Amino acid sequence: MQISTIRRGLVAAAFVVCAPLAASAQDFTPENPECIAPANPGGGWDFTCRQVGKSLQDLGLIPSTMQVVNLSGGGGGVAFAEVVNKRNDDDDLIVAASSATATRLAQNAFPGNTMDQVRWIGAVGADYGVIAVADDSEIQTLPELMDAIKEDPTSVSIGGGSAVGGWDHLKVLIAAQEAGVEDVRNVKYIAFAGGGEAVTQLLAGSLQAFTGDLSEARGFVESGDIRVIALLAPERLEGEFSGFATAREQGIDAIGANWRGFYGPGNMSDAAYDYWVEQIDTLYDSPEWKAVMEANGLAPLDLQGEEFEQFVAESVQNIEELSREIGILQ
Repeated sequence: MQISTIRRGLVAAAFVVCAPLAASAQDFTPENPECIAPANPGGGWDFTCRQVGKSLQDLGLIPSTMQVVNLSGGGGGVAFAEVVNKRNDDDDLIVAASSATATRLAQNAFPGNTMDQVRWIGAVGADYGVIAVADDSEIQTLPELMDAIKEDPTSVSIGGGSAVGGWDHLKVLIAAQEAGVEDVRNVKYIAFAGGGEAVTQLLAGSLQAFTGDLSEARGFVESGDIRVIALLAPERLEGEFSGFATAREQGIDAIGANWRGFYGPGNMSDAAYDYWVEQIDTLYDSPEWKAVMEANGLAPLDLQGEEFEQFVAESVQNIEELSREIGILQ
């Protein structure tokens, strides 16, 4: 299967819109709602937990403050194992997930763990990828960065918040392949526990570029620390992000949409599962969440419950095929 075919499938899937969920969950209320962000503060999972938790509380959809716990390690594997092995029946718990989670599952990077060991709750949007440089970098465009890689792959270090072979890494490899890099396995990628750490190293001069998602890059762009040289979207976004040139318009047809959502423990009760699915669905449909999506460059992805589980399963399968094509998996 060609890489472009897989990519189109991923992007198309990110814009499926399904009917609102009709389930009732009135017989369960969490006593101590908690969200695990499987990375250090400052990254996309941290953003997902904190922004959704705040919005759920502001809208009165949860009875108390959402406690956010950062549990980094293994590209999300430490958190996944914690839920499966130690908190498998915790009805109060949800965990931030994304395309990075699907990528690690697709590559068997969570030893002994599979996607059917947890319950997939719902999505809250899709986050387009970006490639950025420090604001004072001499590199102005994505083709310039790719030319530097072609000339000397060892001279360009690109950092991201996912593990080697993870979604941030794959986005760079997709762009490199589309740019004509002969062997994308020579691209020098350095993994960090979260996007915030990668940006810190970029500003320190240890990296030449950063790969991440728009939501995690936004604050660093606003502060003037980094400069986005490519948005991995089919076309430019509107509003405050309209100044970000796409990779496609620079002659590199690379697209990367990172879905954002949640899973819960595998032995979560049906009442609790229905509750969380319903709350995420209600949140997604609210004007308040639409405003959050617009402010953070999130694209539509309205999937909850069974539809979301099917979507994750398809994502895992697609990324497994993509990983084999690029050489991440044998």
